Amino acid sequence: MDDAAGWIPVCDLDRLKLEAIVRVAGRDLLVIWNEGNIVACERACPHEQADLALGQVTAGRLHCPRHAASFNLRDGTMTAGWPSPPLRLYPVRITGEQIWIEMQERQPGR
Repeated sequence: MDDAAGWIPVCDLDRLKLEAIVRVAGRDLLVIWNEGNIVACERACPHEQADLALGQVTAGRLHCPRHAASFNLRDGTMTAGWPSPPLRLYPVRITGEQIWIEMQERQPGR
């Protein structure tokens, strides 16, 4: 895997335990432990761009600190709060101790 294929190394597993915010390809992303899985998502809430790094994760949902919007961390759908587009999630892989995020745009249905 390499950036030519759209996959970019972002941090190792030890760093994830200490720091959840990473900058990848010019974007601030959150990398979150969620129910035994690693999830990568946009740092800004799609409703009004609130900093989701200030929110909380409970029961598989990321809660926006501004309007109590709640996003499912399995698919990004909004589960509570103001009407909003879904939270953008990025595919994640682990190779050894390295976390990789796919930044390549995907076509719907792929």
